[in-house]
Amino acid sequence: MSDEEHHFESKADAGASKTYPQQAGTIRKNGYIVIKNRPCKVVEVSTSKTGKHGHAKCHFVGIDIFNAKKLEDIVPSSHNCDVPHVNRTDYQLIDISEDGFVSLLTENGNTKDDLRLPTDDSLLSQIKEGFESGKDLVVSVMSAMGEEQICALKDIGPK
Repeated sequence: MSDEEHHFESKADAGASKTYPQQAGTIRKNGYIVIKNRPCKVVEVSTSKTGKHGHAKCHFVGIDIFNAKKLEDIVPSSHNCDVPHVNRTDYQLIDISEDGFVSLLTENGNTKDDLRLPTDDSLLSQIKEGFESGKDLVVSVMSAMGEEQICALKDIGPK
């Protein structure tokens, strides 16, 4: 054994999977599920009874958390479904560039410049109006399966 100490830059998701398995029968409304390779929030779950020899089936209706499209899936309740790791992080808004990207301040004082403004019109106008009037804004960024998007806005007062 060597006497050297090894130091690693730790990233929480280093080599981690973007999803984890969960039995279909245990997924409930307001949970998350992957439907057609898209992370979705479950808005409706219905379970059908088994046939003569079959499995009970779960019918999921989900809304894509990034583009708000409605997706549906039917899975036997005993089978596993993929559930995305969904994280929400708050960042302070520093700047909005002309090409539609935002500059955000992370908790450790670095900047994050790789996010676009949201496509949701009401949220987009709230962010632009608040920024132009000089308010301190905190945006919530939802991340799942390698995608990130601004999903909410908080006003923490004037600068």
